[in-house]
Amino acid sequence: MAENKDKKVLNVPHLRFPEFSGEWEETTLGKISEITKGSGISKDQLSEQGSPCILYGELYTKYKSEIINEVYSRTELDSSSLVKSKANDVIIPCSGETAIEISTARCVPFNNILLGGDLNIIRLKHDDGGFFAYQLNGARKKDIARVAQGVSVVHLYGENLKHIRVYHPAIEEQKKITRLLSLIDERIATQNKIIEDLKKLKSAIIEKHYSQTEKQIVCVTDLGEPFNVGNLAKDDLAETGMPCVIYGELFTTYGEIISQIESHTNKTEGMILSKKGDLLFPSSTTVDAMSLIAPSVINVDGVILGGDMFGIHISTNFNAQYLSYYFNHIAKRQLAKFAKGSTIIHLHYTDIEKAKLFLPSLEEQNRMAKCLLALDAKMNIENIYISLLNGQKTYLLRQMFI
Repeated sequence: MAENKDKKVLNVPHLRFPEFSGEWEETTLGKISEITKGSGISKDQLSEQGSPCILYGELYTKYKSEIINEVYSRTELDSSSLVKSKANDVIIPCSGETAIEISTARCVPFNNILLGGDLNIIRLKHDDGGFFAYQLNGARKKDIARVAQGVSVVHLYGENLKHIRVYHPAIEEQKKITRLLSLIDERIATQNKIIEDLKKLKSAIIEKHYSQTEKQIVCVTDLGEPFNVGNLAKDDLAETGMPCVIYGELFTTYGEIISQIESHTNKTEGMILSKKGDLLFPSSTTVDAMSLIAPSVINVDGVILGGDMFGIHISTNFNAQYLSYYFNHIAKRQLAKFAKGSTIIHLHYTDIEKAKLFLPSLEEQNRMAKCLLALDAKMNIENIYISLLNGQKTYLLRQMFI
């Protein structure tokens, strides 16, 4: 690829295929496309059979790359009065939770896909839909956020989209850029599949081993000494300072094993420090009771622990790492029954201390923990690789567009 190193300000990207030259044309979406809306299809009108369709919410949840390769939903509604796609359409939600989030454009490369309500449809006259989906999600993201309206629910109207300034080269260059980025997206999708399959393999190994091994009955109180932690919130985090874990990170940052600490704090007075092998349980959630049974074992001494969590100093009679896997995969449903609340769901040590557990011998715990740790190490490598792929895509979106 060639770089534009000329100091003169030109309508060209920083990074470009060497066979292309000349400035990109500056225009507005309204001049190069027709912008319309989809028509109402609700979730409860989806079915296993019928015509393929896309709902606006699926752009946030199901379609992760800019070009839609497969349509997942169907409806048996009479399609005669509904809006159908034309191959190369670009769709973007009419509403979302934040202004930045709403800039989630996808290209539909198929004809006759039913497009649900709350979708803006950008029907380009001569340009490549994939190219503009990538441009809207990258270089134009902030521009779109500026014209979105609303607070609790943000709306994006076609009339505002018409005035978004865009840049485009000849169609051949557009298609080559789209092809490169779509190849990276295909590799990202494959990598995601690899990671999901490894997760399924891990669960299958845990469950198969558990079903075949002899077990002994113990109570949660037998596992070790419980302890509470200090008050620590997001506002207490700092760029430097003592390493720390706050309870929300048990859901968002860490899995069953905590080996590397991501956060720091300068709040140290009266705080509780970890011991290697402590099992940490979140004490509350707004999701559901099952998601609350997500403990992590911390493999690092001297880490500040804080927030809505409790811990157990695990006895040497048990393998703390195995226990973390056990609670997350085997005992989830059993312990979820002890959680209390509706809007905010709580779980405290006193709720589960008398719960009976069926555990393998320490020797079997050690053997299985070793196997699972090796599998987690493999998953960490795959996660690093997908981070590199996403970083590469982000770089290209920034450098290959104006």
